[in-house]
Amino acid sequence: MDEPIKSPYSQESQVTNVLDKLPQEAKHWAESLPWNQRRYVLSLCHLLCAATPNIQAEFLDEYTANGLIAKLVENREVKQKVKENLKRFYIPTELSESLVRSYIRQFYVHSAQDVRRKPDLFLESALRIVASTEERNSILNYILGFELIKMLFKMSWLQHEKLYRLQKNQEEFIDTYIKPIRHAHRINQIIVPRDERLFFARRDYFVQKPNLLDKKLVELAIATFTTEVTTNFGFSIVRHADSLIFNYDDIFVNEQEPIF
Repeated sequence: MDEPIKSPYSQESQVTNVLDKLPQEAKHWAESLPWNQRRYVLSLCHLLCAATPNIQAEFLDEYTANGLIAKLVENREVKQKVKENLKRFYIPTELSESLVRSYIRQFYVHSAQDVRRKPDLFLESALRIVASTEERNSILNYILGFELIKMLFKMSWLQHEKLYRLQKNQEEFIDTYIKPIRHAHRINQIIVPRDERLFFARRDYFVQKPNLLDKKLVELAIATFTTEVTTNFGFSIVRHADSLIFNYDDIFVNEQEPIF
């Protein structure tokens, strides 16, 4: 006996109403639009879905940055903690409006590269940032995390060693941050190790300071770490300052190589 044909519009087809996924206020707004304005919304949806992730990022930057900056300013507590930690790590970056705006755009671009194999997740994450205070705070955490990653990229391998020896969980810190950065140094010919198997050899590469222009530095940081790792790095420090133990004099002032 042939099975009955199911209508695509029946409950059995389990078609989910897209509007039901919207916040209630947004749903009411969308349902209240007259037909000619609904056409504009549909056109915008079509163009966004058809665009490349980078174009989506550029559009979202232009369309949301001003509002996001205003919302970020409202959260003085997180912003103040980020500023205090930048100062604690001797990073001279100022949280100006222009810097925050540039980081919002970078956050979108970075997210687009993270999910280039799943572009639907990129738009989903952007919508969460616009709608949620907690998600917006992630941009401030991202700024702190990214500035710290740039600092790590500019450190010598000797300075890396001094830093990770201060940490409570050295192995995790090495695996999460140091190894990926050193790998990027190697493959990009920024630091080329020589005689690294000779334990007591004079290792010039070990004390060499990476010479990186800002554009290259940003590109390497984005290519090496995901937005999630970067944001979590900043968030962990905002939440608990001791999650990254830091002593500027020990790491940067005393250049003597430790005796093994």
